[in-house]
Amino acid sequence: MPGVTPDDDAPPLADLMPWSVAPPRLGRGWPVAPDAACLRARWDALVKADGPEREALFEPTRSRTPHTAVAQLPGRSGGTERLVRADGPCPEPVRVLAAPFDEQWLIPDHRLIDAARPELWRVADDQQVFVVETPERLLATSRLPLIRPGRVRPLYRRPGGTEPNLAPGLLAHLSARLGVDCAPLDVLAWTLAVARPDLTVPLTADRALWAHGTELGHRLLWLLRRDGDRPKLPGGRRPYVRAPLPSQPLTLAYDRDEEALHLDEGRISPVPPQAWDFEVDGVRVLERWFTGRTAAPAEPGTLAAIRPATWRQGWTSELLELITVLALLAELRPQQEALAVTDPVTAADLRAAGVLPVPASARRPATVLDHREEGPEGQFALL
Repeated sequence: MPGVTPDDDAPPLADLMPWSVAPPRLGRGWPVAPDAACLRARWDALVKADGPEREALFEPTRSRTPHTAVAQLPGRSGGTERLVRADGPCPEPVRVLAAPFDEQWLIPDHRLIDAARPELWRVADDQQVFVVETPERLLATSRLPLIRPGRVRPLYRRPGGTEPNLAPGLLAHLSARLGVDCAPLDVLAWTLAVARPDLTVPLTADRALWAHGTELGHRLLWLLRRDGDRPKLPGGRRPYVRAPLPSQPLTLAYDRDEEALHLDEGRISPVPPQAWDFEVDGVRVLERWFTGRTAAPAEPGTLAAIRPATWRQGWTSELLELITVLALLAELRPQQEALAVTDPVTAADLRAAGVLPVPASARRPATVLDHREEGPEGQFALL
């Protein structure tokens, strides 16, 4: 990352993207899994159970029990009757970012989630980009993120990619200083390219540097979101399955000399060392991803114990893509580190222009009235 200069007065991310939300807190692990079919099986097991058995399977907390009355998740069709009486089909699972670079599935039912953060669900659509703070880096995702404990900063305050979550006046000020039109995605791309571990974001009025940084950031954003065209390594460097993966791999190992990833007797290569060494918060991404699909079964009789009995074929494709993404991200790191901000736009500059401090309203969610939301027991919630 660009070097930290303590006295350069770079504005903090918290001022540039002022609205932030704590990530959802599930309160129980079983509503999320790397396989959607097992989530439907868990739901079926829950609603077939009665009385004390259903309550035990649910794993109640102070925030949620089968008797808790809650509203419908915005934009979702889950029921709102108390879970103790629920008997319908499983709400259709949705993709979420369960851990860094680990997309899994979630049952989107408010009754199962201790703190769902409805304000995030209201703005989650195809246009949205969620910025996720971690101790070492910023992540960006099109999926609703469950990563804790860092804050989540949506790029847009309203559905449909409207009302950017940027300090009021920031886009106009940067556009005037740079002499080019700055779009919200450009500011986000620049932020991903230059943000520091202390979550300050050095800005620039150097048009050539801005163009270089945003180009780099847009590539980072494409790799992090993983939507659109699939990323590929050049021919000869693309990872392939060289020996079939077993039906239930238990171990993951890396051979640095052969650049091969071993899943028991299965083998994938070539796997660049940079992909294997890629870490977030001190944990190898590939190891955490593999453990999420092969960890020892949960306690028998719990819903979490309902899981795939064998390795899913789709996971192999996901693993190959993840290796590719990590390798390509690692290749971009030297370019990020080489970015030296000249002609800075400082926090003092933003204060002089009236961009900072941001108004208190910019730190609160927008009032979203696009549709009615069903409240507990079928009532309609007024927003």
